[in-house]
Amino acid sequence: MKAFRLDELEAERAANDGAYLQFLRERNMSVGLYALDAGAHDPQNPHHQDEVYFVVSGRASITVGLETTQVARGSVVYVPAGVAHKFHHISEDLRVLVVFSPAEG
Repeated sequence: MKAFRLDELEAERAANDGAYLQFLRERNMSVGLYALDAGAHDPQNPHHQDEVYFVVSGRASITVGLETTQVARGSVVYVPAGVAHKFHHISEDLRVLVVFSPAEG
């Protein structure tokens, strides 16, 4: 078993000065914490893996392909591999768990 605490992951991510912290990597998936502060620009490009986003906190919009929706704590969004996607209009600091399948990179 592997268990994680969100507050510890956030502290580690912040200490590394990065928006993304991968904290679990297995053969068929990886999981990370993605952080974008209010007003920030999301620099993502399409990935080669399917993704699931689970919004832990914050508020924003996300566009996946040609569709846009609002997200907030508790939102879950699936992004198919290769599809353009971005968070935008981030009105509250956004913290998102990201599951890649298969593992990223």
